[in-house]
Amino acid sequence: MADPAVLRCEVAYARPDRQWVVPVELPPGATAMDALLVSQLAELCPEIEAERAVLGVFGKVVPRDHRLSNGDRVEVYRPLLTDPREARRARAKGAGSRR
Repeated sequence: MADPAVLRCEVAYARPDRQWVVPVELPPGATAMDALLVSQLAELCPEIEAERAVLGVFGKVVPRDHRLSNGDRVEVYRPLLTDPREARRARAKGAGSRR
């Protein structure tokens, strides 16, 4: 039986060449930022700036102070290299020239 005094979650981060999924145990009431700090992913991956990291839970962006539930997966998102709208415009423009 699960210990109600322990919140079990995981923290996920991916780069193009590698991904991490780190299980963490936290006290009840812990936040997404608490999970990131306990996971030590910011130390393993220096490109993660914990104080500026964009975090999500199961694909939905959440504030750093979002309270976690047992079993949540906290995701650390990398910054976009290109604005998705601009990338689509460029692809559409390229497709139009091939017609």
